[in-house]
Amino acid sequence: MTYDRDLIGYGANPPDPKWPGGARIAINFVMNYEEGSEPSMQDGEGYTETALTESSSLSMAVKGRDLAGEGMFAYGSRVGFWRLMRLFQERGLPMTVFGCALAIERNPEAAAAIRASGFDVCCHGWRWIKHYELSEEEEREHIAKAIASLEATVGERPLGWYCRYGPSVNTRRLVVEDGGFLYDSDAYDDELPYWKVVGSKPHLVVPYSLANNDGKFGSGYFATASDYFDWHKDAFDMLYAEGKTQPKMMSVGLHMRLIGHPARAAGLARFLDYVQGHEDVWVTGRLDIAKHWVKTHPFQGA
Repeated sequence: MTYDRDLIGYGANPPDPKWPGGARIAINFVMNYEEGSEPSMQDGEGYTETALTESSSLSMAVKGRDLAGEGMFAYGSRVGFWRLMRLFQERGLPMTVFGCALAIERNPEAAAAIRASGFDVCCHGWRWIKHYELSEEEEREHIAKAIASLEATVGERPLGWYCRYGPSVNTRRLVVEDGGFLYDSDAYDDELPYWKVVGSKPHLVVPYSLANNDGKFGSGYFATASDYFDWHKDAFDMLYAEGKTQPKMMSVGLHMRLIGHPARAAGLARFLDYVQGHEDVWVTGRLDIAKHWVKTHPFQGA
């Protein structure tokens, strides 16, 4: 097998991103809208998905439908979604929605709220499933269905793409093959966007983060709102200090069924207020970061 991994990246001298206003850090908050598209008995998987919920360690004991697990997912779309929307809209802050198309399709009221908010929507797949388990043809079909669905529910096709956890070996090629995506975020290997050549075409990657992510509540690394705030404050402080000479990007992942609970949302609210207390910070959507990079750092060739 050809060793095609890039372990070097920008190295010791990353480019100056030239964020708007001379910002020292660009920070993007991402709300993962997955509830209603996860594997389920009703959708034919033969089990109830409980990942990133309170019951992850208990689910294997349930035969058939896990009604508790279903309820914990439903909390995200019924309650958590609206709490996160309020937290950002009350502060006048933008965020990006990583939207699983079927999930948004199944909640028209949330779809209308997203459409009215002006938040950018990055396609999180047709469903919240593992793309690396799909055949190439199945994956191509899922991408096409997701695009058509999001066009109908939120009013425009998505320009960004992000799989559940990790892509298949075909995903990026299929995303480029579609021709309508500006970027994908199926990468965890940098703190700045970068260009790839896929086939013969330039393609932008805007890396994501599982480190600055409320998924640590689901895995047990975070227990309290203070855990959440302290972790994200430390990450922000480090990047803000570095940003005096080497500005970077910070991605913050949110899940409605996790951070949407009151005792956790308190930590998010505290962090939002902390970020807003700093100058030279660009809180922005993922699509705006991609557009800025295309304009400021256009593809230069191999």
